Amino acid sequence: MKPLTEKQRLYLRKMAHHRKVTVMLGQHGLTDNVVSEVELALQHHELIKVRISTSEREARHAIIAQIAERTHSDIIQEIGHLGVFFRRAKKATIVLPSD
Repeated sequence: MKPLTEKQRLYLRKMAHHRKVTVMLGQHGLTDNVVSEVELALQHHELIKVRISTSEREARHAIIAQIAERTHSDIIQEIGHLGVFFRRAKKATIVLPSD
């Protein structure tokens, strides 16, 4: 798949703004069960928000990078305790703008 363009990322950021958090990471961190939940959410929604409840900025950044790597998704936005992820589904419901 082609990488997302900046225009597409901005479009997805706008879409994600009004969406609710889909997956929440608790005190146990990034477990296999959490990764499975993120996988399911991406299959169903394509665009999801994940809340990470750790106070350390570097740890949140590392967890967001791990989620993207393990789920083969794109990081759309990382702000505060939230990470926004996108992965195209086989039957895409989100139509991205062209270049």
